[in-house]
Formats: sequence, C-alpha cells, structure tokens
Amino acid sequence: MDRVRHGGRNIAKSYSTTLGGPLVQIMWSSDIVFSNITLQNSPFWTLHPYDCKNVTIRNVTILAPIFEAPNTDGIDPDSCEDMVIEDCYISVGDDAIAIKSGWDQYGTAYGQPSTNILIRNLVVRSMVSAGISIGSEMSGGVSNVTVENILVWNSRRAVRIKTAPGRGGYVRHITYRNLTFDNVRVGIVIKTDYNEHPDEGYDPKAVPILGDISFTGIHGQGVRVPVRIHGSKEIPVRNVTFQDMSVGLTYKKKHIFQCAYVQGRVIGTVFPAPCENLDRYDEQGNLVKRSVSQNLTDIDYDF
Repeated sequence: MDRVRHGGRNIAKSYSTTLGGPLVQIMWSSDIVFSNITLQNSPFWTLHPYDCKNVTIRNVTILAPIFEAPNTDGIDPDSCEDMVIEDCYISVGDDAIAIKSGWDQYGTAYGQPSTNILIRNLVVRSMVSAGISIGSEMSGGVSNVTVENILVWNSRRAVRIKTAPGRGGYVRHITYRNLTFDNVRVGIVIKTDYNEHPDEGYDPKAVPILGDISFTGIHGQGVRVPVRIHGSKEIPVRNVTFQDMSVGLTYKKKHIFQCAYVQGRVIGTVFPAPCENLDRYDEQGNLVKRSVSQNLTDIDYDF
C-alpha cells in the first residue's frame, strides 16, 4: 500500500485522518517482542512498527479478507533496524509484508533507513498484491535484508521490490534464499515505475539506487512469469545474482524470464532460461557467456 504520507512525527495524525489507522502500531521504541498472537480483519495495515529497534515478531498469525480489503498489509516494518520476523502465517488483502522507510521528500528528510532485517520460516498469501515487498515508500533507504525459507501460495506476486523516480534512497544488499512459489502469477518482481506520490513537492530527479540483490534456491510450481525485472534507463538494476532456480510453469511461452536495464549474473543451471541481459557462469564461477547488452528490454505485461 502506498497512499499515506509519512516520514515525520505527524504520522499518527496522517493515518487516523485518512484510512483508519493500523490495528497495532508501535513507534520510536526498542526491545520489543510480539509472539503467539492472532491479528485479524484490520481496517488498514495490521502490524506497523515505525522507527523501532531490536524487534522480534514470532509465531504470529495475521488474517484479512483476500479480496476487496485494500491496504490490509500484514506487517510493515517502517524505518526499523535490527528486526526478526519468523515462524508466521499471513493471509491478507494486500502485501503480507512490506518493508518501508518513508515516502519521497518526507522520507528523505526524516532519513531513517530500514536495515538489518531477517524474515524467515513464513507461509504467506496475497491474491491481490505480493507475499513480501520492499517499497514502494523506501526514500530513507532499505539495506541488509535477508528473506529465507518462505512459502508463497495462491498469490498474485511472490516477492517484489517497487520504487519510482522521486523516491531517492536505495535498496541494496538484499538476499532471497530458499523460496517456494505455489500457484503464483509472477514470482520475482522489481518495478521502477510505481508512480504514486504524496503531493507535487517531490523531486522527479531523485532516483533510487537498486543493487546487490541475490536469489538462491528458488523453486515452485504453477508460476506464469517467474521473473520480471523492469529497470529503466534512469533506474537500472545492478549486480543481481540468480543461482539454483527451477520453477514449474503454467505457460510454456518464450520471454517469461523478463528483464529490462538489468546487470548481473546467473551461476549454474537456472530454469526457465534467463534473459540475455545477464552474464552466465558455471558452478565453479567461470565465465561462460558475457551478456549481449544489459539494456535489452523484454517486458510483457499481457500474460
């Protein structure tokens, strides 16, 4: 969800006067544990830690209607540091998890990144949005995030990074490991034209930096488009790595590993065949084939 301005200490007022407010919101706090609880049918984001440090969320179940329940994200770590989310079940009407750090000029001014976040051992579903997202409000920066041992089922998208010109900030040092997709329309998404803004005061020249993103141990079945990395000339995606990927497909079409303006590598065997933007290496790390062009564009939203 990307419709609430935040990045300053008027955040509570902003939520309460627009969309009703999160079910649980904790702000400017540290050394917090959420454990063994069920949160259900929030009117807005369900669990929203804002500018918090040393947070553990464990054995939490979050439920919301899977259709016609917009903005009912499960967990939204927002400008948080040193966080663990583990052993949870989340089925909601928007992103199951969405890591954020402020929106456009407000997030830049507040200047508090989300960093050192570990997400592991989760089962998530989002038939409208994505299982685990970063952004699109990420203007304070997002870094050092590990997402591992995740099952995403019956979802529109599995994992997604979303941003746009005007955000500024960065998304870097992101590790995805041991992900399983079961009946997912699009598996891996990086989108750089998510053009929603809080007002006209943003700087369109403030472009985010995306890089150092790895995907290892990606498996599943019933996936229509396994990969869609949609970089652009002004926001290229740099240093992306794929290794040990085999995803069963619902559509046996060409161009289902989709790329635009992306630089990176494939190590070893990957299925389906990767885009031509990426260098190919064998399992021992030897270069097999150099990319023809990192700026090739092969994005198709029609299927």
